[in-house]
Amino acid sequence: MNSTDSFIDEAVVAVFAGDGGNGAVSFRREKYVPRGGPDGGDGGRGGNVVVVADRNLATLVDQRMRPEIRAGRGANGQGGRKDGARGEDAVIRVPVGTVVLDADAPEGGPPLADLVRDGERIVVAKGGRGGLGNANFATPTRQAPDFATPARLGQVRRLRLSLKLLADVGLVGLPNAGKSTLLRRISAAKPRVAAYPFTTLVPSLGVVEVGERRFVVADLP
Repeated sequence: MNSTDSFIDEAVVAVFAGDGGNGAVSFRREKYVPRGGPDGGDGGRGGNVVVVADRNLATLVDQRMRPEIRAGRGANGQGGRKDGARGEDAVIRVPVGTVVLDADAPEGGPPLADLVRDGERIVVAKGGRGGLGNANFATPTRQAPDFATPARLGQVRRLRLSLKLLADVGLVGLPNAGKSTLLRRISAAKPRVAAYPFTTLVPSLGVVEVGERRFVVADLP
């Protein structure tokens, strides 16, 4: 790892868009209507996975704590031509300046997005379409269709989120003065600690949380 890499905060997450809901097979219960008449509703569309830039965030630590993110499934259709509800979107909030990449794409390929403005968003996985209920298939020659179509699956993909960090606090001191030990105590970072000078050869970053406040500390060689 070189010094440039040390100032990049990254997280890899698997995202699952919601599957759609199935179409319904249903018939009205009315006299003089052949088999009651088809009235099966459509299934709801699955929720999308959306990445949104948020100026109130500074690191990707929250994303590293959630390696899998799933959107909601669409509800199945019902009788009475009632369509199923749409699945709830899953929203991933990231700091402004986050680059969103397909983790399984060839190295050096273009990013999916470079989120440089607060509120900027991208749909990274689309929910599956809902199935059609049997009411859609009634014709003059086929007045009682007894079938519906199944839902489509939502998209699944792995994302790599990359953010170049600027530290809020830098630890500066003589070699072997305890800077790395201090960083290990106040954050979840694990810089190498040893009883000889110049153990730290590249900067190490740690995220410190005090109450609701969060800031980045750099252990500088």
